[in-house]
Amino acid sequence: MRLNLPQVLAPLAERLPVPARPAREDRPTDAFDLVRTETHLRNRAQVERYLPDILGRALARIWIDPLFRDEFAADPVSLLARHGVFLPETISIVFETEGSARPRVVVYEQKGPLRPRQRMLYLQLVMMAGK
Repeated sequence: MRLNLPQVLAPLAERLPVPARPAREDRPTDAFDLVRTETHLRNRAQVERYLPDILGRALARIWIDPLFRDEFAADPVSLLARHGVFLPETISIVFETEGSARPRVVVYEQKGPLRPRQRMLYLQLVMMAGK
């Protein structure tokens, strides 16, 4: 089923995993929601597959919403959880703004307490013009 979402920044309705429980009925959906239903990413494969879409929406919102940007910069994982996206404990997210005009979101995985964290992926808005 494809949703008609003319105002979304990055459509992802068909690409997200089946939710653990349905969306709350007491809160209407918003075109700027990161996900439509509560989403639990349980392993590295799910993080690699679904998190880029979710973080793409977050980056787009960061670009236009200073309050969201400040909250995301302070604690990205907690902000995602407040918006219904839950990550494995081995995953961390860093919001980088230094040295670049455009913010970057970097996702790391910690495979063990004595091992260094490994970068899984990063996202950054890029502006392009064409003719």
